[in-house]
Amino acid sequence: MVREGLGFAAFTERGRTLAGRLQSVLGGTLRSAEEDLGAWVEKEFPHREALIFIGAAGIAVRAVAPRLRRKAEDPAVIVLDEYGRFAIPLLSGHLGGANALAERIAQVCGATAVITTATDLNAVFAVDLWAKRQNMTILQPERIRTVSARLLRKERVRIECRWPVEGTIPQNLEIGSPGDVVVDYRPAGGEALQLVPHLLCLGVGCRRGISPEMLEQVFTRFCEERSILPQALAGAASIDCKRDEEGLLRFCEKRDLQIRFFSAEELKCVPGCFSASSFVEKTVGVDNVCERAAVLAGGGELIERKYAADGVSLALAEAELRPDWSW
Repeated sequence: MVREGLGFAAFTERGRTLAGRLQSVLGGTLRSAEEDLGAWVEKEFPHREALIFIGAAGIAVRAVAPRLRRKAEDPAVIVLDEYGRFAIPLLSGHLGGANALAERIAQVCGATAVITTATDLNAVFAVDLWAKRQNMTILQPERIRTVSARLLRKERVRIECRWPVEGTIPQNLEIGSPGDVVVDYRPAGGEALQLVPHLLCLGVGCRRGISPEMLEQVFTRFCEERSILPQALAGAASIDCKRDEEGLLRFCEKRDLQIRFFSAEELKCVPGCFSASSFVEKTVGVDNVCERAAVLAGGGELIERKYAADGVSLALAEAELRPDWSW
Protein backbone atom coordinates (compact mmCIF):
# COMPACT_ATOMS: atom_id res chain seq x y z
CA MET A 1 0.00 0.00 0.00
CA VAL A 2 1.25 3.47 -0.91
CA ARG A 3 1.04 5.96 1.95
CA GLU A 4 0.62 9.65 1.24
CA GLY A 5 1.29 12.82 3.17
CA LEU A 6 1.30 13.85 6.81
CA GLY A 7 -1.51 14.01 9.34
CA PHE A 8 -1.40 16.55 12.18
CA ALA A 9 -3.39 16.41 15.40
CA ALA A 10 -3.11 19.06 18.12
CA PHE A 11 -4.64 18.94 21.60
CA THR A 12 -4.61 22.67 22.47
CA GLU A 13 -5.09 25.98 20.68
CA ARG A 14 -1.40 26.79 20.97
CA GLY A 15 -0.68 23.36 19.51
CA ARG A 16 -3.06 24.00 16.59
CA THR A 17 -1.19 27.19 15.77
CA LEU A 18 2.08 25.25 15.66
CA ALA A 19 0.46 22.50 13.59
CA GLY A 20 -0.75 25.04 11.07
CA ARG A 21 2.75 26.48 10.81
CA LEU A 22 4.26 23.06 10.18
CA GLN A 23 1.50 22.14 7.74
CA SER A 24 2.16 25.26 5.68
CA VAL A 25 5.76 24.11 5.15
CA LEU A 26 5.48 20.31 5.12
CA GLY A 27 1.99 19.84 3.67
CA GLY A 28 -0.55 17.35 4.95
CA THR A 29 -3.90 17.63 6.68
CA LEU A 30 -4.92 18.89 10.13
CA ARG A 31 -7.52 17.16 12.30
CA SER A 32 -10.42 19.44 13.12
CA ALA A 33 -10.88 20.33 16.78
CA GLU A 34 -14.34 18.73 16.74
CA GLU A 35 -13.27 15.33 15.36
CA ASP A 36 -12.88 12.51 17.84
CA LEU A 37 -9.17 11.66 18.17
CA GLY A 38 -9.69 7.89 18.13
CA ALA A 39 -11.82 8.07 15.00
CA TRP A 40 -9.26 10.32 13.32
CA VAL A 41 -6.39 7.93 14.08
CA GLU A 42 -8.43 4.96 12.86
CA LYS A 43 -9.06 6.77 9.57
CA GLU A 44 -5.57 8.19 9.01
CA PHE A 45 -3.24 5.54 10.45
CA PRO A 46 -3.41 3.09 7.50
CA HIS A 47 -2.91 5.75 4.82
CA ARG A 48 -0.51 8.43 6.08
CA GLU A 49 3.27 8.43 5.86
CA ALA A 50 3.37 9.97 9.31
CA LEU A 51 1.09 11.13 12.11
CA ILE A 52 2.34 14.15 14.04
CA PHE A 53 0.80 14.85 17.44
CA ILE A 54 1.26 18.17 19.19
CA GLY A 55 0.62 17.85 22.90
CA ALA A 56 1.05 15.24 25.61
CA ALA A 57 2.99 12.14 24.55
CA GLY A 58 0.73 9.93 26.67
CA ILE A 59 -2.35 10.95 24.67
CA ALA A 60 -0.54 10.19 21.41
CA VAL A 61 0.64 6.78 22.65
CA ARG A 62 -2.82 5.73 23.79
CA ALA A 63 -4.36 6.94 20.52
CA VAL A 64 -2.10 4.91 18.23
CA ALA A 65 -1.58 1.82 20.44
CA PRO A 66 -4.68 -0.10 19.24
CA ARG A 67 -3.61 0.40 15.60
CA LEU A 68 -0.05 -0.94 15.80
CA ARG A 69 0.66 -3.89 13.53
CA ARG A 70 4.22 -4.61 12.42
CA LYS A 71 7.51 -2.73 12.38
CA ALA A 72 7.59 -2.71 8.58
CA GLU A 73 3.97 -1.57 8.18
CA ASP A 74 3.30 1.13 10.77
CA PRO A 75 3.66 4.79 9.75
CA ALA A 76 6.02 7.21 11.45
CA VAL A 77 4.61 8.73 14.63
CA ILE A 78 6.08 11.91 16.12
CA VAL A 79 5.05 13.99 19.11
CA LEU A 80 5.90 17.65 19.82
CA ASP A 81 5.18 19.81 22.83
CA GLU A 82 2.87 22.74 22.11
CA TYR A 83 5.74 25.24 22.33
CA GLY A 84 7.70 23.40 19.63
CA ARG A 85 10.74 22.79 21.81
CA PHE A 86 11.13 19.05 21.29
CA ALA A 87 10.29 16.71 18.38
CA ILE A 88 10.26 13.09 19.53
CA PRO A 89 9.94 10.10 17.15
CA LEU A 90 7.75 7.52 18.89
CA LEU A 91 7.35 4.93 16.15
CA SER A 92 9.08 3.76 12.96
CA GLY A 93 12.21 5.81 13.44
CA HIS A 94 14.05 4.13 10.57
CA LEU A 95 11.69 2.23 8.27
CA GLY A 96 8.94 4.82 8.55
CA GLY A 97 11.36 7.74 8.47
CA ALA A 98 10.31 9.22 11.83
CA ASN A 99 13.85 10.15 12.85
CA ALA A 100 14.52 12.02 9.62
CA LEU A 101 11.13 13.72 9.76
CA ALA A 102 11.72 14.80 13.36
CA GLU A 103 14.96 16.42 12.23
CA ARG A 104 13.09 18.20 9.44
CA ILE A 105 10.37 19.40 11.81
CA ALA A 106 13.05 20.64 14.19
CA GLN A 107 14.53 22.75 11.40
CA VAL A 108 11.14 24.30 10.63
CA CYS A 109 10.14 25.28 14.16
CA GLY A 110 13.48 25.49 15.97
CA ALA A 111 12.90 22.38 18.07
CA THR A 112 15.41 19.82 19.31
CA ALA A 113 14.93 16.41 17.69
CA VAL A 114 15.09 13.81 20.47
CA ILE A 115 16.50 10.70 18.79
CA THR A 116 16.63 7.59 20.96
CA THR A 117 17.61 4.91 18.42
CA ALA A 118 20.81 3.22 19.60
CA THR A 119 22.43 2.90 16.16
CA ASP A 120 21.90 6.62 15.53
CA LEU A 121 23.28 7.62 18.92
CA ASN A 122 26.38 5.45 18.44
CA ALA A 123 26.86 6.24 14.72
CA VAL A 124 26.58 2.52 13.91
CA PHE A 125 25.48 1.12 10.53
CA ALA A 126 21.68 0.67 10.57
CA VAL A 127 20.65 -2.23 8.35
CA ASP A 128 17.02 -1.09 8.19
CA LEU A 129 18.02 2.41 7.07
CA TRP A 130 20.35 0.89 4.50
CA ALA A 131 17.57 -1.33 3.16
CA LYS A 132 15.24 1.65 2.85
CA ARG A 133 17.86 3.78 1.09
CA GLN A 134 18.64 0.94 -1.35
CA ASN A 135 14.94 0.29 -2.08
CA MET A 136 14.83 -3.17 -0.52
CA THR A 137 12.06 -4.88 1.43
CA ILE A 138 13.01 -6.36 4.79
CA LEU A 139 11.60 -9.87 4.87
CA GLN A 140 11.92 -10.50 8.62
CA PRO A 141 11.81 -7.13 10.46
CA GLU A 142 12.01 -8.90 13.81
CA ARG A 143 15.60 -9.94 12.97
CA ILE A 144 16.83 -6.35 12.61
CA ARG A 145 17.49 -6.06 16.33
CA THR A 146 19.80 -9.10 16.26
CA VAL A 147 21.98 -7.55 13.55
CA SER A 148 21.94 -4.13 15.22
CA ALA A 149 22.84 -5.62 18.61
CA ARG A 150 25.88 -7.38 17.14
CA LEU A 151 27.07 -4.19 15.48
CA LEU A 152 26.58 -2.21 18.68
CA ARG A 153 28.81 -4.80 20.41
CA LYS A 154 31.34 -4.20 17.61
CA GLU A 155 31.00 -7.77 16.34
CA ARG A 156 31.52 -8.61 12.67
CA VAL A 157 28.42 -8.97 10.50
CA ARG A 158 28.63 -10.63 7.09
CA ILE A 159 26.56 -9.34 4.16
CA GLU A 160 25.85 -11.83 1.37
CA CYS A 161 25.08 -9.95 -1.84
CA ARG A 162 25.72 -11.18 -5.37
CA TRP A 163 25.70 -7.63 -6.72
CA PRO A 164 28.82 -5.51 -6.12
CA VAL A 165 28.19 -2.83 -3.49
CA GLU A 166 29.86 0.47 -4.33
CA GLY A 167 31.61 2.73 -1.86
CA THR A 168 33.46 2.19 1.42
CA ILE A 169 32.09 -0.66 3.49
CA PRO A 170 31.02 0.47 6.99
CA GLN A 171 32.92 -0.58 10.08
CA ASN A 172 32.42 -4.17 11.30
CA LEU A 173 30.78 -5.28 8.05
CA GLU A 174 32.24 -7.74 5.55
CA ILE A 175 31.05 -9.26 2.30
CA GLY A 176 30.83 -13.04 2.22
CA SER A 177 28.83 -16.23 2.48
CA PRO A 178 27.00 -17.53 4.42
CA GLY A 179 25.61 -14.13 5.31
CA ASP A 180 24.07 -12.83 8.50
CA VAL A 181 22.24 -10.52 6.09
CA VAL A 182 21.31 -11.82 2.64
CA VAL A 183 20.37 -9.62 -0.32
CA ASP A 184 18.46 -11.67 -2.89
CA TYR A 185 15.09 -12.07 -4.60
CA ARG A 186 15.11 -15.84 -4.05
CA PRO A 187 14.34 -17.26 -0.59
CA ALA A 188 17.50 -17.67 1.47
CA GLY A 189 16.12 -19.74 4.32
CA GLY A 190 17.94 -20.15 7.61
CA GLU A 191 18.22 -17.50 10.30
CA ALA A 192 19.67 -14.69 8.19
CA LEU A 193 17.95 -11.35 7.82
CA GLN A 194 16.90 -11.20 4.17
CA LEU A 195 16.62 -8.00 2.15
CA VAL A 196 14.71 -8.20 -1.12
CA PRO A 197 15.71 -5.70 -3.82
CA HIS A 198 12.95 -4.27 -6.01
CA LEU A 199 14.33 -4.98 -9.47
CA LEU A 200 12.14 -7.57 -11.25
CA CYS A 201 9.72 -6.77 -14.03
CA LEU A 202 6.77 -9.12 -14.54
CA GLY A 203 5.78 -9.70 -18.15
CA VAL A 204 2.13 -10.71 -18.49
CA GLY A 205 0.09 -12.28 -21.25
CA CYS A 206 -3.49 -13.30 -20.57
CA ARG A 207 -6.72 -14.30 -22.22
CA ARG A 208 -9.49 -11.76 -22.58
CA GLY A 209 -11.71 -11.43 -19.51
CA ILE A 210 -9.23 -12.95 -17.04
CA SER A 211 -10.15 -12.31 -13.41
CA PRO A 212 -7.75 -10.66 -10.97
CA GLU A 213 -8.25 -13.66 -8.68
CA MET A 214 -7.04 -16.07 -11.38
CA LEU A 215 -4.06 -13.85 -12.14
CA GLU A 216 -3.20 -13.81 -8.44
CA GLN A 217 -3.46 -17.60 -8.17
CA VAL A 218 -1.23 -18.20 -11.18
CA PHE A 219 1.26 -15.59 -10.03
CA THR A 220 1.45 -17.20 -6.57
CA ARG A 221 2.10 -20.63 -8.07
CA PHE A 222 4.67 -19.16 -10.44
CA CYS A 223 6.60 -17.57 -7.55
CA GLU A 224 6.45 -20.75 -5.48
CA GLU A 225 7.57 -23.05 -8.29
CA ARG A 226 10.32 -20.73 -9.54
CA SER A 227 11.52 -19.71 -6.04
CA ILE A 228 10.84 -16.00 -6.47
CA LEU A 229 9.94 -13.61 -3.66
CA PRO A 230 7.01 -11.47 -4.87
CA GLN A 231 8.33 -8.49 -2.90
CA ALA A 232 11.05 -8.18 -5.58
CA LEU A 233 8.62 -6.93 -8.20
CA ALA A 234 9.31 -3.41 -9.39
CA GLY A 235 6.70 -3.26 -12.16
CA ALA A 236 4.76 -5.13 -14.80
CA ALA A 237 4.40 -5.01 -18.59
CA SER A 238 2.17 -6.36 -21.34
CA ILE A 239 0.98 -5.66 -24.88
CA ASP A 240 -1.09 -2.56 -25.58
CA CYS A 241 -4.21 -4.49 -26.57
CA LYS A 242 -4.45 -5.40 -22.86
CA ARG A 243 -4.53 -1.76 -21.79
CA ASP A 244 -8.22 -2.03 -20.88
CA GLU A 245 -8.03 -5.55 -19.38
CA GLU A 246 -9.84 -4.99 -16.09
CA GLY A 247 -8.53 -8.11 -14.35
CA LEU A 248 -4.92 -7.26 -15.19
CA LEU A 249 -5.32 -3.65 -14.05
CA ARG A 250 -6.90 -4.69 -10.76
CA PHE A 251 -4.17 -7.29 -10.15
CA CYS A 252 -1.50 -4.62 -10.60
CA GLU A 253 -3.37 -2.10 -8.48
CA LYS A 254 -3.68 -4.57 -5.61
CA ARG A 255 0.09 -5.18 -5.71
CA ASP A 256 0.97 -1.48 -6.18
CA LEU A 257 2.59 -2.29 -9.52
CA GLN A 258 2.92 0.28 -12.26
CA ILE A 259 2.25 -1.45 -15.58
CA ARG A 260 3.60 -0.44 -18.98
CA PHE A 261 2.08 -1.41 -22.33
CA PHE A 262 3.94 -1.90 -25.62
CA SER A 263 2.80 -2.31 -29.19
CA ALA A 264 3.36 -5.55 -31.09
CA GLU A 265 5.97 -3.76 -33.22
CA GLU A 266 7.88 -2.63 -30.14
CA LEU A 267 7.84 -6.16 -28.73
CA LYS A 268 9.01 -7.64 -32.02
CA CYS A 269 12.11 -5.46 -31.91
CA VAL A 270 13.32 -6.79 -28.53
CA PRO A 271 16.56 -8.72 -29.15
CA GLY A 272 16.93 -12.22 -27.74
CA CYS A 273 15.66 -15.77 -27.97
CA PHE A 274 12.08 -16.12 -26.75
CA SER A 275 9.45 -18.85 -26.46
CA ALA A 276 7.50 -18.50 -29.69
CA SER A 277 3.81 -19.28 -30.19
CA SER A 278 2.13 -19.17 -33.60
CA PHE A 279 -1.26 -18.87 -31.87
CA VAL A 280 -0.13 -15.81 -29.91
CA GLU A 281 1.37 -14.29 -33.05
CA LYS A 282 -1.85 -14.82 -34.98
CA THR A 283 -3.90 -13.34 -32.13
CA VAL A 284 -1.90 -10.24 -31.14
CA GLY A 285 0.73 -9.83 -33.86
CA VAL A 286 3.85 -10.96 -31.99
CA ASP A 287 5.06 -14.47 -31.15
CA ASN A 288 5.54 -13.86 -27.41
CA VAL A 289 4.22 -11.22 -25.03
CA CYS A 290 5.31 -12.04 -21.49
CA GLU A 291 9.04 -12.60 -22.08
CA ARG A 292 9.48 -9.76 -24.54
CA ALA A 293 7.48 -7.31 -22.40
CA ALA A 294 9.45 -8.21 -19.26
CA VAL A 295 12.80 -7.64 -20.98
CA LEU A 296 11.71 -4.42 -22.69
CA ALA A 297 10.29 -2.89 -19.50
CA GLY A 298 13.00 -4.18 -17.18
CA GLY A 299 15.92 -3.33 -19.38
CA GLY A 300 17.85 -6.39 -18.25
CA GLU A 301 18.14 -10.11 -18.79
CA LEU A 302 15.34 -12.66 -18.69
CA ILE A 303 15.67 -14.70 -15.49
CA GLU A 304 12.44 -16.75 -15.65
CA ARG A 305 11.05 -17.88 -18.98
CA LYS A 306 7.41 -18.26 -19.89
CA TYR A 307 5.19 -19.89 -17.29
CA ALA A 308 1.73 -20.69 -18.65
CA ALA A 309 -1.37 -21.81 -16.76
CA ASP A 310 -5.12 -21.15 -16.83
CA GLY A 311 -4.99 -18.60 -19.62
CA VAL A 312 -2.09 -16.66 -18.11
CA SER A 313 1.55 -16.47 -19.20
CA LEU A 314 4.21 -14.90 -16.97
CA ALA A 315 7.92 -14.20 -17.24
CA LEU A 316 10.47 -12.19 -15.25
CA ALA A 317 13.37 -9.97 -16.25
CA GLU A 318 15.97 -8.51 -13.90
CA ALA A 319 16.78 -4.82 -14.10
CA GLU A 320 20.23 -3.46 -13.28
CA LEU A 321 21.02 -3.17 -9.58
CA ARG A 322 23.86 -0.98 -8.32
CA PRO A 323 23.68 -0.89 -4.51
CA ASP A 324 26.05 1.29 -2.51
CA TRP A 325 26.84 1.71 1.17
CA SER A 326 24.77 4.86 1.63
CA TRP A 327 22.51 4.64 4.65
